Amino acid sequence: MFGRSGVLRGLLFTCYKVVVDETLIVPGQEVYIMAAFTISLEHGSYDKLDNFDSFDVIVLGGGPAGIAASTTAAEKGHRTLLIERLGFCGGAAVSGMSGTICGLYNSVEDPEAAQPQQIIFGFAERMRRALDIENGLTPPQIYGKTWVATHDCATYKKVATDLLRTAGVNILYHTEMVDVVMEDKTICGLILHTRSGFCKVRGKRFIDCSGDADIIFRSGLTTTKGNNGVIQNPSMMFKVGNVDVGRYLAYWGSDTISPPKVVDKLEKRKELIRKKVWLFPTVNPGEVLVNGTKITGFDGRALDVTNPVDHSEAEQFSIYQAKEFFKFLKEEIPGFTNAYFIDYAQEVGVRQTRTISGVDTLINNDVVTAKKRKDSIARSSWPIELHYGSKPKTEWLIDDYYDVPFGSLVPSEGHNIIVAGRCLSAEHEALASCRVTAQCFEYGRAAALATDVSLSANLNYQKIDGNQIADLMRDEGYSEGGLIF
Repeated sequence: MFGRSGVLRGLLFTCYKVVVDETLIVPGQEVYIMAAFTISLEHGSYDKLDNFDSFDVIVLGGGPAGIAASTTAAEKGHRTLLIERLGFCGGAAVSGMSGTICGLYNSVEDPEAAQPQQIIFGFAERMRRALDIENGLTPPQIYGKTWVATHDCATYKKVATDLLRTAGVNILYHTEMVDVVMEDKTICGLILHTRSGFCKVRGKRFIDCSGDADIIFRSGLTTTKGNNGVIQNPSMMFKVGNVDVGRYLAYWGSDTISPPKVVDKLEKRKELIRKKVWLFPTVNPGEVLVNGTKITGFDGRALDVTNPVDHSEAEQFSIYQAKEFFKFLKEEIPGFTNAYFIDYAQEVGVRQTRTISGVDTLINNDVVTAKKRKDSIARSSWPIELHYGSKPKTEWLIDDYYDVPFGSLVPSEGHNIIVAGRCLSAEHEALASCRVTAQCFEYGRAAALATDVSLSANLNYQKIDGNQIADLMRDEGYSEGGLIF
């Protein structure tokens, strides 16, 4: 039996021709909006496909969660395979050039008058230290009412590779998961597409770190999307060089988020959709990482990047937006006059797609009330940061934190699969807080520790005591200043 009740899923598209509004980047351009829907197509058996190999643990996706999950699983002695569609690890942190480790530090009312306090350690701290040793990470930078650290993407790739190779993780790059092999409602393997064609790989346990809950979805297990299907906007990050950083900071200020005088300038530029932007000086002299785009369709509609048509349109529109914003920087921001455009991110940065239906769910109220839990696998004081609609929403949690429950990683169905990363079970606004990098490292570590318990005790993930995983997270943490989470 094969994913989705023995069928291979395909896409059909209905096309609608529209003319783009004149206020957008490409006035008068004709585009086609394709409304996608899925159909089932009967296919032959996968039995004839070559079996690549068999593993104890298969991890799909090499972002922060996938790096942590596969490294931890391999270090526990399990034969582990990491499958990644690109030719490197890092996920949105590298391919999307998000470039910052968010969620490491506490939030305070006035960061100018305070020192950052790190509130999460574990694998996040392990990665932070490795980047710092390689001179690939800035000191903490003020971001609103908290701090972030900006990393160098090339260094990130190297550090991730070192961790994975040292742990003995088997890696398949340039490989897509296209379907799931199931026996008696149990996932027993994945169908992969490589440069050499299709093959299958078998596993005992699966950790879905795809960000999009791809294995969960292909298995027919329950997923949802955002607020009644409306998800957060993607962004296109880019880098510029030859910036007079001293002059720019003297004008901009120490907060990486745009000050009111810059917002006022942005409000006057009709061609720029986003009115509050972020600039991050990097470890490289004269280089600045820019988060200044809001990606919609050419017609202004919200996009769902699990739809390949929407995703493709996002990539196209992002180029025009990035170039327009770079022009704004050169014209309006001191220090950027002689700057040059280095490069776009490899792909748009995606904040949200599918989320699972878990045995527990992080709800919006858990975040705003700073709920504490015994089965906590990560703490966070990152704000609710919603990027959709006409104006982004930011809601801060000052001088406190909330806990993310282990059960949010465990699907309510599917006994040998667990997730890690932004596809965990969380309400829309809660996800806008808990989805960031530092926490994703810890979700990956928690998923791998749970996998070790599952294999050792022959337990379904739903039978694992979340308190036990929380204890393991503490016992095996990397401590600093007496804090171990």
